[in-house]
Amino acid sequence: MRASGSERHPGNVAGPWFVDRRCIDCDATRQVAPDLFTRVDRQSVVTRQPTTPAEEERMWRAALACPTKSVRRDPPQPRPPGLYPHEFADGVAYCGYNSPDSYGANSFLVRRPAGNVLVDSPRFVRPLVDHVAAHGGLAHVLLTHRDDVADAERWAQRFGARVWIHRADADAAPFATDVVDGDEPVEVQPELVLVPCPGHTRGSVLFLLEDRFLFTGDSLYWSRTHEDLAVHVRQTWYSLDVQLASLARVAEEHRFSAVLAGHGSRHETTREDMHDRLVALVDRHRADG
Repeated sequence: MRASGSERHPGNVAGPWFVDRRCIDCDATRQVAPDLFTRVDRQSVVTRQPTTPAEEERMWRAALACPTKSVRRDPPQPRPPGLYPHEFADGVAYCGYNSPDSYGANSFLVRRPAGNVLVDSPRFVRPLVDHVAAHGGLAHVLLTHRDDVADAERWAQRFGARVWIHRADADAAPFATDVVDGDEPVEVQPELVLVPCPGHTRGSVLFLLEDRFLFTGDSLYWSRTHEDLAVHVRQTWYSLDVQLASLARVAEEHRFSAVLAGHGSRHETTREDMHDRLVALVDRHRADG
């Protein structure tokens, strides 16, 4: 039985940084710093100590992303400021501070002239709250599905934001202000569209921003292992067949170049390449039966 305490896992390399036994294997740290972490005994461990300022910063980002606060340093040091949100493209930022209530799912903050948007929920923590308050607050909290609600209600209440979710998953967010029905896309803001994608859960949706960024929740992700689009087959709670049909429809009706997943890595290529990969993914799983 896995230990529940905060002792260092023996799979960590020697050095000040380590992962303790509370790790839940959500993959957040390995996404942030894949060169510094690996997976051992169904949890993350430090595979290499940071040796440059950039690596040290990535290690700190991984520590703050970890939902169980399992990435630690001995001896401790004061953490540097301003690590999150981490903007990586055109006003789109990874929030960090992944929540244990969503099993460590990623969430994203988008700065927009029509009002800022939070996609799924990080922990409600002062550094993020202060940043959002200083940069225009929040107009919308967009929930991809029932699993990644986490602290969404606290975020919405703090900033008076509207909360979007599909009706089939709405019991997980009774505070939602905008409950979407059916299978047709719904405009949230100009160039920001909610796209129903049932399958992972019955009420799973995607959010497509500017025909570029596709926020996918747990419906689709980029696999670092296979360097390709992938789906969470074992964690498809409603129906894999329905999910594949949903993704086939997305490939037919929409174009995007970047996938930003709740669980799994993000990746950007070209619209044409993403389209071809998505079609191939659906075909491959259907062929496997």
